[in-house]
Amino acid sequence: MHRLLSLLAATTLATTTIAVGACSERTAAAAVRRPVHVDTILPRAEALRRFQATARPTDSLANGASSRDALVHAFVGALQKRDTTQLRRLALNRDEFAYLYYPTAPQGLPPYDVAPDLLWFMLGNGSDKGIRRALASRGGQPLGYESYRCDPTPSPQGANTVWGPCIVRRRQGGRIVEERLFGLIVERAGRFKFVDYGNGL
Repeated sequence: MHRLLSLLAATTLATTTIAVGACSERTAAAAVRRPVHVDTILPRAEALRRFQATARPTDSLANGASSRDALVHAFVGALQKRDTTQLRRLALNRDEFAYLYYPTAPQGLPPYDVAPDLLWFMLGNGSDKGIRRALASRGGQPLGYESYRCDPTPSPQGANTVWGPCIVRRRQGGRIVEERLFGLIVERAGRFKFVDYGNGL
């Protein structure tokens, strides 16, 4: 239960797919999500059906990395280049959230029962804020990346395995700095993507 509550807190503070634009971090900074209306009276199954009706069915993680290491390395490269298009591809999109992630996510199940549109909104807002901060303070320059580590005990969620929180070790001014630069990582059928870009910056 402690781990579940920690996972909920980490995910809520962060929050899946970034809404950054493909052109520049200026676009990313302008990507503010609109408030959502959530009908809390709806049964979970109906709320999920309505949310999925706004997404396209999918059964795999598109553009997912072949390993967790490859995903983190791709993130580091994209951050150093300020490549917001690549950063967007490395994170869950709305379709993947609706059909692959939310149905077994603890936050959407009892006793939490967070509605899919509300959870997507929270994840997106946290992710938008995190990537803006990362681009502003770490983007466009050598990161000094050394390694990373994630909580050694993943969270099994149906066909998904969720890893995190994760810490990046990097060299800065002759010393090693450890910081959280991204949020949770989801693994499904041998493919890996970021759930979100919420971080500790």
